[in-house]
Amino acid sequence: METENVPPLNVFERFNRWIEESIMIKLFSIGFLVLLLLLPASWIQDLMYERESRAEGVIQEISSKWSGSQTLASPILVVPYIVKEKIDRGKDGIEITEHTEKYFFLPEKLSITGDIVPDVRHRGIFDAVVYTSDLTILSDFELPDFDRLNISSDNILWDDAYMIFPVTDLRGISNALSFTVGGQEKATEPSNNLGVSVKKIVPLNSDRYAYSDNTEYSQLSTSGVIANLNWKTAADFNGQTIVKLSLKGSQRLNFVPTGKTTDVKLTGKWNNPSFDGEFLPESHQITDSTFTANWNVLHYNRPFAQQWKTPDEKLSSSDFGVKLILPVDQYQKSIRTSKYGQLIIILTFMALFLVEITRKVRIHPFQYILIGAALIIYYTLLLSFSEQIGYNAAYAVASVSTVVLVSLYSLSFLKDKGLVALFTSLLVVFYTFIFVIILQQDFSLIIGSIGLFLIVGALMYFSRKVSWYKENKIGTTQG
Repeated sequence: METENVPPLNVFERFNRWIEESIMIKLFSIGFLVLLLLLPASWIQDLMYERESRAEGVIQEISSKWSGSQTLASPILVVPYIVKEKIDRGKDGIEITEHTEKYFFLPEKLSITGDIVPDVRHRGIFDAVVYTSDLTILSDFELPDFDRLNISSDNILWDDAYMIFPVTDLRGISNALSFTVGGQEKATEPSNNLGVSVKKIVPLNSDRYAYSDNTEYSQLSTSGVIANLNWKTAADFNGQTIVKLSLKGSQRLNFVPTGKTTDVKLTGKWNNPSFDGEFLPESHQITDSTFTANWNVLHYNRPFAQQWKTPDEKLSSSDFGVKLILPVDQYQKSIRTSKYGQLIIILTFMALFLVEITRKVRIHPFQYILIGAALIIYYTLLLSFSEQIGYNAAYAVASVSTVVLVSLYSLSFLKDKGLVALFTSLLVVFYTFIFVIILQQDFSLIIGSIGLFLIVGALMYFSRKVSWYKENKIGTTQG
């Protein structure tokens, strides 16, 4: 039998075969596809931030119609006094002028007890936490020593003395406020200009839009109630003050430690409170349905004085309290999960690449693109389902759906059911690994580091027999 002569390949054909069989070209192609898939991945991450921002907007809308976060201080004693000044008019002699100033005094002891009843309000698929609270505020004032302040007792206007009680959002006062001084009930009036401001720094949630963990905004509360004391002289002074009120609010209830000693005790029917602010409770207890927390703060621990006469004093940077958070924040978890999207794509493509070069299986770049698209769409499934059924269940639904889809598609080019089973197992390991990292937030770094170290070790093991230079062809291995 005569052997048929095969014509030699021309330059173009040899170059084309080299392109098809080159390991380096394949690696560059996979790298380019990974970079290409980063674009839709970033779009999906933007979508997550947008949905989170929308949820925060709904929470703010509900809060604006109910009542916002509340920050309370103790009542503050305000005593006006006359200041006399001598003005030398030269030839016209000495002129004495008078004007009125005010001194503000904080209590020696402040004791607050409160019970919080939270409620979850729904707007579409979004939830917001609001609350009602019954609070009792006990304040004990001492008679001011005006001699020490170089103020003559004759210049004290005791009949104009009054107390102010700052409240961040007056709409939260749901029932008549009880204001008792020295055992006598005092009439109160609302005011938007108390002469003091309780500054509250509120952290928000997203780092891409208006609501940001790294962005802070200030709520300056110059609003509250005023109670005239109707004292005639210093002999009428009685500093034992009791304020009782029912207060509505949203998400947070904070307090400013305006007493020399401030004791706060809160109870609430909520099993997932967050104690935030400048001071943590000295003791707390959280059960399946309730919480109890106790704070004790001294005046040494705060940045403002016990008395002052400067208008618009800011009682700031020392508030503390409780934040009522929902048990699951699906947006933050989804965003954290999406940040591992590039890792999942790279690991999946590397697994397919090793199959190509070790088992002599040819996988077209378009097939890589379709698999990458499925891995990207996974995050839209996760986001949409998490808004309906919660993060954990959504993670299971999205992961199982994606793994099944990719595995069934891989049958079209892997052929070997054993290889498909191995590839499916790898995807399950990848998604399980990411889920463990998300749940174990405090240990995510060490778990992630160990996991990636093991993955790199496995890649080294399975690629140890690949001949990268001996025969520059996909699927060529050493014996």
